Amino acid sequence: MPEDLRAAVRRYWSDFGTVLAAGETSAGEFDPPFLDQLCRVWAGSEFVAQRCVSRPGLLLDLVHSGDLQRCYGTPVDELTAHVGQAMQAVTDAQTLGVQLRRLRQREMVRIAWRDLARLADVNETMADLSALADACIQGALDWLQAALITQQGEPRDASGEPMGMLVLGMGKLGAGELNFSSDVDLIFAYPEDGETDRGKPNEVFFKQLGQQLIRALDETTGEGFVFRVDMRLRPFGQSGALASSFAALENYYQAHGRDWERYALIKVRVVAGDPQAGARLFEILRPFVFRRYLDYGAFEALREMKKMVESEVRRRGMANNVKLGSGGIREVEFIGQAFQLVRGGREPDLQRREIQAVLRWLGEQDYLPAYVVEQLLTAYAFLRNTEHRIQEYQDQQTHQLPEDERGRQRLAFGMGFAHWDEFLPVLRGHMTRVHSHFEQVFASPQTGHAQVDESGLSRLWLTPPEPEEALGILRAAGYREVEVLYARLQAFRTGRGYAVLSPTGRTRMDRLIPLLLGAVSTLEEGKVVQGEALSDTTLLRVLSLMETIASRTAYIALLNEHPMVLSQLVRLCAASAWIAQLLARHPILLDELFDPRSLYSPPARAELEADLQRQLQRFPADDLEQAMDALRQFKQASVLRVAAADVVEAVPLMEVSNHLTDIAEVIVQAALELAWQHLLERHGRPACVAGSQTEKGFAVVAYGKLGGLELGYGSDLDLVFLHAAHDQADALTDGPRPIADSVFYARLGQRIIHILTAVTPAGVLYEADLRLRPSGASGLLVTSLPSYASYQHQQAWTWEHQALVRARVVAGDDGLRAEFEALRREVLMRVRETETLRHDIVSMRERMRETLVQQKDGQFDLKQGRGGIADIEFMVQFGVLNWAHKTPALTTYTDNIRLLEGFAQQLTEADFLTAEEAAALAEAYRRYRAEVHRRALQDQKAVVADDQFLAERRQVTGLWRKVFGSVALDEKHEHE
Repeated sequence: MPEDLRAAVRRYWSDFGTVLAAGETSAGEFDPPFLDQLCRVWAGSEFVAQRCVSRPGLLLDLVHSGDLQRCYGTPVDELTAHVGQAMQAVTDAQTLGVQLRRLRQREMVRIAWRDLARLADVNETMADLSALADACIQGALDWLQAALITQQGEPRDASGEPMGMLVLGMGKLGAGELNFSSDVDLIFAYPEDGETDRGKPNEVFFKQLGQQLIRALDETTGEGFVFRVDMRLRPFGQSGALASSFAALENYYQAHGRDWERYALIKVRVVAGDPQAGARLFEILRPFVFRRYLDYGAFEALREMKKMVESEVRRRGMANNVKLGSGGIREVEFIGQAFQLVRGGREPDLQRREIQAVLRWLGEQDYLPAYVVEQLLTAYAFLRNTEHRIQEYQDQQTHQLPEDERGRQRLAFGMGFAHWDEFLPVLRGHMTRVHSHFEQVFASPQTGHAQVDESGLSRLWLTPPEPEEALGILRAAGYREVEVLYARLQAFRTGRGYAVLSPTGRTRMDRLIPLLLGAVSTLEEGKVVQGEALSDTTLLRVLSLMETIASRTAYIALLNEHPMVLSQLVRLCAASAWIAQLLARHPILLDELFDPRSLYSPPARAELEADLQRQLQRFPADDLEQAMDALRQFKQASVLRVAAADVVEAVPLMEVSNHLTDIAEVIVQAALELAWQHLLERHGRPACVAGSQTEKGFAVVAYGKLGGLELGYGSDLDLVFLHAAHDQADALTDGPRPIADSVFYARLGQRIIHILTAVTPAGVLYEADLRLRPSGASGLLVTSLPSYASYQHQQAWTWEHQALVRARVVAGDDGLRAEFEALRREVLMRVRETETLRHDIVSMRERMRETLVQQKDGQFDLKQGRGGIADIEFMVQFGVLNWAHKTPALTTYTDNIRLLEGFAQQLTEADFLTAEEAAALAEAYRRYRAEVHRRALQDQKAVVADDQFLAERRQVTGLWRKVFGSVALDEKHEHE
């Protein structure tokens, strides 16, 4: 210990001994380990030393009770009990103040002692300080409110129910992170206006109660104070009402709420009053604090707030301030709270108060790198410990590093360093790292402004020059159809979407458009796609997107704030008109453009399932509306990642379809689970599965592209629902409102369709087609498996058996899945008369061609045209239906590619296709589907010029003739 500190401790000890002797008490009972603690604590805190000298009984009480050496198990409970004991001696407002102040001195000495003696870590210290404030505020409120009720009557709401005042803790108190000599930021609220049962207006009652509470806590007397109270965060600040009704608070934040108030309310907590009333109030405040969309404008707002803080720091010479200075505590908090404001509405797990918990969650979710989180948490603990050591010296609300030599020695020693010169570099290292990370998050990222301004693109938008000069600027930037583009820009700038923007929105848009012009102009300079310059096409797409999202200025802020997102947006819009439209319809997907590593790497099936479960678990089990929106956002984000990987050729065609199929299956399974839980709560479990906790007695069968593992970007879902409730005509569910099993399953199917197809603010999941169920549109929505089997055996047409080739269960019970697969094999393996089968299939194909083909003269329809995709599918289905009875392996797969591979392996001796012919069909099928995918991503129909795919078409039509013979020939198409 430095000699100066040792000398101070000796003086305090001498004075302490004198006081003890006068009271005929000896200090001899203190053992050497305790005396070592005492020296360390008194060296670090004049406040503690002076309280012990002036009130030796306080120290003796702490020692004899054991409180000095132990951690309070549940701080708020123990401190509430201590307050309760102190309140027993309260007879009036004066004794209330005395008792609270004496209790405060005892507990503050204990907290400082444990902190300086290193018996408590920073989290215990903050928790104890916060719990002490809670207990004191609640104790004072209870006594004062009861006393005022005896004078003025009890406040009542409109229904006559009694009500009390809520004390809302803000800032560090709200977060449970109070520092040693902090003031407490409070807001007073009450549920409703009205009157007490003696006719006193509630507003007047709660105003007087608030005044009395402030006086009880804040007033400095001979016993000191309890806590300094700051009420400036209430609506309208010092000029506002001291206490506000819930309705007044709601109106204020809706009409007048500012960005800094959103920031302040992140940590709000009821520290005294009725918790249930507090929960109601938080539901009112939550939409203001945590926006349902991703609010990237928060970065700009917090950056402005930080500038104001920095200006104040410079003005007041507070560069050495561990809270507000560069790299200080406030910057750590800003980093975490920026993510809370941006994402809190979408990520309920971010709606928490403690900054350390927020940072850890951001690391777990990869919003911040693990090493950054670790450095921020380590720095935060070091800075908060430093703050406490500074304030514990004299119980003063300061965050400034000491400038005198003794003060520096004391702080270094209290922080565990031998010298100031050892402590300061460590502190500066932490603050430097914090500020570096702060700059990474908050520094204005648009370094491209200079280049944009030099090129004239900024002036082109902000102060349009004469037309010829404007066209020259665009031409110099690399655009080709400059007249068209300039007219489009002018139409945007003079259009209603831009005209109605708020001043903030217009500022953001004015900053963004020149950046977009510059970013698009650099696209593979001079590249031409389908006769059009890539940059020209892309700019038109991006401008259309900007017009769509203009009013949602948070997304404009996102593009301004994050160059990587802007870069990926331009890249994807250049690659795909479909993606551009998807982003325009659902701008929330812009959030997916942050990380190219994940954007271009679609997740595997297991990861999809885990991700969707995480998202659904954020909402109450009975909130179907939010769950449906979550499903839609999950689907859109997942499909975007597949499309992004597709357009940059990061995944092959077959994997694209596999990914899209996986997404659909995961969603159908989730829809089934949501619908099941909804009906289970109302009606109970169907009798047919009453003995099982896992089975549902239900299965979803997918046909078509989903069944065949060949889903495309705009594919609908062909579904059939089966249930296990048969031979139980009178069976009922076992819930509070029992219904027949068959009715239960019919409603289950209806709810699944509703979940999939309903239009919500987040869009539609999938269009669902149920016409492949038995008897088509006139049949039951949900069919029992025996009825389905009977239909397939006795009534189904050949085309329905063709459809069964690509059918499989995608959700539901494993038992039903196995039964369906056995039935499917049985039906497909039926022995059929070959010529009849040929005739049926060709007749169906010709009817389809007449009604579905989209080609005109000079065009080829990739799906329905002669020699196209459907012809290949019909040949595959013929092969399965005609030969499966001899080769059961043909019923194993539902996708065309593997079936063709099966033909090559299993049917080489049959009069069908050779291995080479099957491989040729498979290759043509892949090429067709690849082109369909490409055209879908350009928002184009699956129709190409008639001179394309000639070799594939000749091969397919030739094999069609071989398989189906003269019955397939149509003389007017003989030339093909």
